[in-house]
Amino acid sequence: MTKSINFSTFSSIKIGPTLDVSLLDSIMPLPQGCTIIGGSYNLLVSPTPPPLGMLGKAFDFIRLERNVLHVGGATPSGKILSFAKKHNLSGFELMQKLPGTLGGMVAMNAGLKEWEIFNHLIAVRTEHGWSEKSTLEYGYRFAKIDGVVYEATFTCQNGFDENLLAMFKKMRDNQPKEPSAGSCFKNPEGHFAGKLIEEAGFKGKRIGHMMFSTVHANFLVNLGGGTYEEAIMLITEVKEEVLTRFGIQLEEEIIIL
Repeated sequence: MTKSINFSTFSSIKIGPTLDVSLLDSIMPLPQGCTIIGGSYNLLVSPTPPPLGMLGKAFDFIRLERNVLHVGGATPSGKILSFAKKHNLSGFELMQKLPGTLGGMVAMNAGLKEWEIFNHLIAVRTEHGWSEKSTLEYGYRFAKIDGVVYEATFTCQNGFDENLLAMFKKMRDNQPKEPSAGSCFKNPEGHFAGKLIEEAGFKGKRIGHMMFSTVHANFLVNLGGGTYEEAIMLITEVKEEVLTRFGIQLEEEIIIL
């Protein structure tokens, strides 16, 4: 079963072709050569991406069982946040800051500073079965998971923190309003990507309809009608300039397909 998706409207950066994407409605291995996508909040899709797959509605669920939260890989962050707020559960306030679906957030250990998805993770379910967190290799904005994240479980404690929620909301209010794929680059150890981009002279740098935001330099924004080629040119140029000036290799946080 497939679903036709227009990535110029579906993806958060509003770039990409219309493609037939395979829907996974049961736990199964990803078709050979296929790349799994979530809510397309951190994706930059080229005119010629590999075959794509995504989880079906069967994996959009949340269950609380004996102080363990079970969340399906297709569950949106907003739904998780609402559930945590309604049931007074702590540890999920960062969903205020993280658009996307659970599977994608686990696959990249999404987070904000010291708050990360893996902080409260117990285990992940893929087509190969359940894997405890202790058996997984993960770190800042990365997780090495063999297979598709169909479900994950989390520890639960009472005490939803409205102050933490307000802090995350304030941080988000400081982000650009134009379409983007979130942070373009990971923060190199001991540095901030946005500061390096700004010091390299790329804050507000524009090619066509794509620009490194004047609000936050680490956000590559679409001013309307931006293209994949324009985005790639800016990404390539800023990486070269930062490497030349500071000897630091920027690594993309966005996923380029």
